Amino acid sequence: MHWAVIIGLVLMIPILAIVLDSSVGQALANRIARATEEGKSPEIGTRVEELEAEVKYLTESMESLREETDFVRRLVEGTGEGDASRLGPGE
Repeated sequence: MHWAVIIGLVLMIPILAIVLDSSVGQALANRIARATEEGKSPEIGTRVEELEAEVKYLTESMESLREETDFVRRLVEGTGEGDASRLGPGE
């Protein structure tokens, strides 16, 4: 009796693999994926949009800080185009 169960299980593994790899298995996987996408709440979409806006704002802020840092670095190093050391006294 136990041997029959073991042999049945051993034979079910390749049969299950063949079925899941077939077009029927792929259609079933697509249906499951679609069902989970439809179940998403609209709140998640709103939250994603808010996060995208925040990331855009932070990216712009980082670029602004990068430009300001570059300007200050050039000013301290004295390599800017309008270098103050080139001006004469009182200019």
